[in-house]
Amino acid sequence: MRTNRTALAAVACLVCTAGCNLLTPLIFVGEHKKKVSPEFDKLANSRVAVLIWTDQVVLFDYPYARFELCTYLTEKLAAEMHQRELGTELVDPRDIDDFLQRDIDAQIDPKAVARKFDSDYVIYVEIVEFQVRDPAEPQFLRGRIDASVTVYDAHADPDRPRRYELAPVLCRYPEGVPVLLNANNSRLVREQLYRKFAEQVARKFYEHTVEL
Repeated sequence: MRTNRTALAAVACLVCTAGCNLLTPLIFVGEHKKKVSPEFDKLANSRVAVLIWTDQVVLFDYPYARFELCTYLTEKLAAEMHQRELGTELVDPRDIDDFLQRDIDAQIDPKAVARKFDSDYVIYVEIVEFQVRDPAEPQFLRGRIDASVTVYDAHADPDRPRRYELAPVLCRYPEGVPVLLNANNSRLVREQLYRKFAEQVARKFYEHTVEL
């Protein structure tokens, strides 16, 4: 009888130890996340326009890059703001693109865009570097977008700043081994690059969680 009790105790001890080991990864996962505050937290209950600038070299190779980037970013930001019930209204990228086609000077003028669309804020994203193909090995795809991000406050008081410079965005896709160039891969890499870029810019405006 004594032997059986000893054996049962040993088994119970092993089960407890195994259980603790199984739980450990879950505990560590929880501890490796943290909340990040927004860089700019004033978009709630406001009307916002997104203005993307790209140089002519980019538009020569990718004529719709400006509109596509604006669309991805606007949709991502609109979805996140709606989920958080912040009451933010985003201007339709199609309306902005149509306006920029007719007024070239407005491409670098957030004030003109704010005035045209009665916006409280304009998120002005200037694309500093843009690539889909690897410049060193053109047979491979290695997407990259580097950009500066500025918020223009259309209704700022005279004694307060109108422009807020946010941290630059450095986006890479894929981050590891490049992808072989073909028509299908080119579309997929560009799409994922745009999606990742939109997420990196959008999260500057709402609280979010990141893995450490």
